[in-house]
Amino acid sequence: MAVVLGMDETGVNRLASDKRPVTAEIALGLEEIFGVAAEQFLELQKAYDLALARVTARPDPGRSTRAHLFSGLPISEMMKRGWLSVDDVKNVPAVESSLMTFFGAASVNEIEILPHAAKKTQVSVEATPAQLAWLYRVKQIASEMLVAKYTPASGRSAINRLASLLSAAEEARKAPRILAEAGIRFVIVEGLPSAKIDGACFWLDENSPVIGMTLRFDRIDNFWFVLRHELEHVVQGHGKTAVVLDAELEGSRAGIGEDVSEDERIANSAGAEFCTPAKKLEGFIARKGPFFAERDIIGFARTLGLHPGLVAGQLQRATGRYDRFRDHLVRIRSIVAPSAIVDGWGDIAPVGLEVN
Repeated sequence: MAVVLGMDETGVNRLASDKRPVTAEIALGLEEIFGVAAEQFLELQKAYDLALARVTARPDPGRSTRAHLFSGLPISEMMKRGWLSVDDVKNVPAVESSLMTFFGAASVNEIEILPHAAKKTQVSVEATPAQLAWLYRVKQIASEMLVAKYTPASGRSAINRLASLLSAAEEARKAPRILAEAGIRFVIVEGLPSAKIDGACFWLDENSPVIGMTLRFDRIDNFWFVLRHELEHVVQGHGKTAVVLDAELEGSRAGIGEDVSEDERIANSAGAEFCTPAKKLEGFIARKGPFFAERDIIGFARTLGLHPGLVAGQLQRATGRYDRFRDHLVRIRSIVAPSAIVDGWGDIAPVGLEVN
């Protein structure tokens, strides 16, 4: 066989004693000698290798769990943001320990994002692991905040007070204090990659509402729309039994169509009306459309006591022309952040975890 295959005798002996694998080249040679398909020799070799591996390999029951955790959660980003107290993503025991602390789980198998985990946060929509991680961070921060006692009356009063801030972008800096005085915990946490969250509303207990926002779009119109949207959830008592998670709150999702749930239609309507009264906006569009001069937008906004960016944002929604009126959509994060509890954009809220 050595002569026929063009191999040395040692090589044939190693092949016969399972010390040398059957390669594709050898399989072709054996096919010519024995008239057996080369594929069959290769299949035998593969079956042998797999059987040998099953005998020698040690089963790892935690591998599936780690696969869910590392594929579902943005571990590196959570480490970078200071949410996990670990330095090396390859230090699996340390990562798992930090995740247990973050999610408040007694064991790795109880971490909520796992399919078999018993504990599940009730969310209004199906949430991704990244979205759940963001919610846990908001809850973690909100739980350590001290605010006044919330009542339905204080919630309505806060809305009226916020309405007086809409004429100038700089006035938005007062919003966090007004919410805290009304008993509403307001937290800004930068969104995680691919989560696409705009805001959320939930309650720590019967008297402790929480509003979380990401400022995914750093624009004055988006800030006030999302904030008023979440405030309507609060005053309506939404979020007490299941977290209201608002992701991709734009386009039809920000409307009042039949494909939108009743709770969301109520909140969307309140947000839009807060930014620019619907009937007055309709009248403005009827008079000035389809072309809207800058002076008309500014004059209309001044008449309503609003920043032009709020009118511009609602015009974009109404006309579907999101490429227009952008000059009025001023950035808002740098105005609101200094007076709010913020986690992200280089800042870490020092709560709940040891921050490296």
